[in-house]
Amino acid sequence: MRKIICTCLAALALAGCASSGNNSIENETQVSIQQKLVKGVTNKNEVRSYFGDPTGVTFTSEGSEQWQYILANVKISGKTYIPFYGLFHNGATTDMKQLIILFKGDVVSNYTLVNSKTEAKSGLLD
Repeated sequence: MRKIICTCLAALALAGCASSGNNSIENETQVSIQQKLVKGVTNKNEVRSYFGDPTGVTFTSEGSEQWQYILANVKISGKTYIPFYGLFHNGATTDMKQLIILFKGDVVSNYTLVNSKTEAKSGLLD
């Protein structure tokens, strides 16, 4: 019986996390990005070699091409899995990392790396 309970708890713990997006930016920091992306020098092929294909591509009103790399890690609160209690108190935390790169022609003109954390709560008492 103890073995079954431990197995169920392990399965619940693993089910509480999910990741989606471009994993190539997972370990990137402001410093590592500054070393890879040099404004006016780094070109699209170099960016693609560092981070792979972008998650999204758009254009600004000025006509600059914008590449987006997004990674989201979602962790579901352990309270969600507690019988009955989970109905009243549950939620999730999302850690998001986003790299946005602007190109003028074929070279990087600007970029930003943003980290954000959001918490969502739901349930009858939240």
